[in-house]
Amino acid sequence: MLTGRTAVITGSTSGIGRGIALKLAAEGAQIMINGFGDKADIDALIAELEKLSGKRAFYSDADMTDPDQIAEMIKMADAKMGGVDILMNNAGIQHVSPVEDFPADKWEQIIAINLSSAFYTTKAVITGMKSRGWGRIINLASAHSLVASPYKSAYVAAKHGIAGLTKTVALEAAEFGVTVNAVSPGYVLTPLVQAQIDAVAKDRGISEDEAKLEGFLAKHPNKDFIEVDDVAATVVYLCSDAAKGITGTNISMDGGWTAV
Repeated sequence: MLTGRTAVITGSTSGIGRGIALKLAAEGAQIMINGFGDKADIDALIAELEKLSGKRAFYSDADMTDPDQIAEMIKMADAKMGGVDILMNNAGIQHVSPVEDFPADKWEQIIAINLSSAFYTTKAVITGMKSRGWGRIINLASAHSLVASPYKSAYVAAKHGIAGLTKTVALEAAEFGVTVNAVSPGYVLTPLVQAQIDAVAKDRGISEDEAKLEGFLAKHPNKDFIEVDDVAATVVYLCSDAAKGITGTNISMDGGWTAV
């Protein structure tokens, strides 16, 4: 489906981003991943992406808090892959704290990685996409782009911002064959969420299963986590020609959380 297309996925060395990178590669896209991690793990992922796509894959360790490094990453993608057809803004971090105790450095870091990085990557790719008459920008938002939870002021603010950025750029790019959409999962059992589960279990003195249900799945009417593969499959669909009329949307995948 995506043979001949190129894709950059931020925050893709683990979790949801990794799953999306693998799914896009399996559809034939040439991939550039980004993120931090063990070199051996990253090398193994690159090899897997190349096997799936049949094309050389690339890695950038660009820091998503640094606009200059983001610009250099996109320049590298242009030079190595001939342009960026698909941009998947996935990079994200979390910190949980009452607002009065929320560390200022954590606020700045979360806003930079979860929101500002998507602005800078979009700014860097949009001209090329418009000139080629085709592009897909997909922003990983969250159920927290639509509703709030206590103690997550920076994350909720960033994800609400992502929803607004998605709509704005979609309107600007609509006449150029470029679609811009957000995907908003509920809780996906990634390392980031597992760390939160462990913290809840420790703080409340309860089991891991109890922490999953009380702290997370209680928000999902279907009482189940969202699967990485399902998020990745939705991204692939949004990249397809069948989705060319879908732009400026925020697709909920949250087991019914935001329906109530």
